[in-house]
Amino acid sequence: MMVRRSFLAAGLAAVALPLPALAAALPRLQVWREENCGCCVGWVDHMRAAGFPIEDNVVRSVAAARRRLGTPSDLLSCHAGLVGGYALEGHVPAAAVTRLLAERPAGIRGLAVPGMPVGSPGMEIPGEAPDIYDVLAFDARGGRLVFMRFRGGTSV
Repeated sequence: MMVRRSFLAAGLAAVALPLPALAAALPRLQVWREENCGCCVGWVDHMRAAGFPIEDNVVRSVAAARRRLGTPSDLLSCHAGLVGGYALEGHVPAAAVTRLLAERPAGIRGLAVPGMPVGSPGMEIPGEAPDIYDVLAFDARGGRLVFMRFRGGTSV
C-alpha cells in the first residue's frame, strides 16, 4: 500500500500543468502602457510567461489609469496594471503578484516597484549587475511596507 501511494504521489508531482490550464487559474491582468516603452513590453512578456492572461492597453498617457487605481505619485514607474482587484505599478515580479493573490492581505490596495531597477522584469540589461530593490505594498491611507525584496528577478 505504501509503495503504491509513493508511486502515485511521485507520478502526480511529475505532471506539469500545461500553460493554458495555468493561465485559466490566474486572473486577467489589465496593463496600461505607452506605445514606445520597450521595458513595458518586457514586463508584459514576463507576466504572460508566468501564466497571466493579459489585456494590453496602449495609451497616450498612463495618468488616467493611475488615478483610477489610486496609485500614489511617489511610487510611479512607467506602466500600471490591475489584477484581482489590486493595482500594480512598475516592474513588479510575477512572484510578488502571485503571492499577493494567494495571501490577499487585508488593507493592501496594490504593489509598486518605483523607478526602474536594473534586472527587474523588463529591465534586464546584458552585462549590468542586477539591483536589489523592494516591492512595496501600499494602502488607501498612504501606508507603505516592504512586501518582498528582489535582486533582479530573484527573491532575496
